[in-house]
Amino acid sequence: MEPTQQKIVEAAIFVFNDDLSATLETVADRAGVTRRTLHRYFKDRTDLMISCQSVMQKSCKEAMAKAINSSQDPLKQLELTLYASIDCGSKYSFLNKLHQRPEHHHAHENKDCAEYDNITQQWYGIIEKLQYQQIITHTLTNTWIFFLFTGMVNTAIAALNSGNVAPNDIKRFAWLSFSRSIGIEQTAESNGH
Repeated sequence: MEPTQQKIVEAAIFVFNDDLSATLETVADRAGVTRRTLHRYFKDRTDLMISCQSVMQKSCKEAMAKAINSSQDPLKQLELTLYASIDCGSKYSFLNKLHQRPEHHHAHENKDCAEYDNITQQWYGIIEKLQYQQIITHTLTNTWIFFLFTGMVNTAIAALNSGNVAPNDIKRFAWLSFSRSIGIEQTAESNGH
């Protein structure tokens, strides 16, 4: 992808994550290009959204796979997937929003949906291991925990974008808040992670 094209996609991800109905003019302004330049790379909004989804899918998939593969300890894997999701920022948040929208027709034969499902299933597997080990409470369903996780990522991104929380504290605060919300009493601070 050319640098200008990449800049437009990154701007679109940021803008559309905040407001899915935002205009292409807003995207162009955020990218620092003219609307005409935007249309040199993307024929319309749908074309731009397809590129955004592809970039988000690739970036988040790589980050999550790296986090999962970096440890055999499911608790550490969960912590690292939270950090990876925060690092993906608007890409993670927007990708989840797109897949959770009522008008999204999730199709397992669709390559993007299949990749999303694969990573999500790996993440659910981590949760199931932690519940089996009685590290996470069985009272909460996997779906509820997933929404808590996504909410925590969105909160961390909002905190970072606000400038009101020290960037060095965001991941630590997110892990502490998320881990406690799902019944993990040992946090990174108390168990040496």
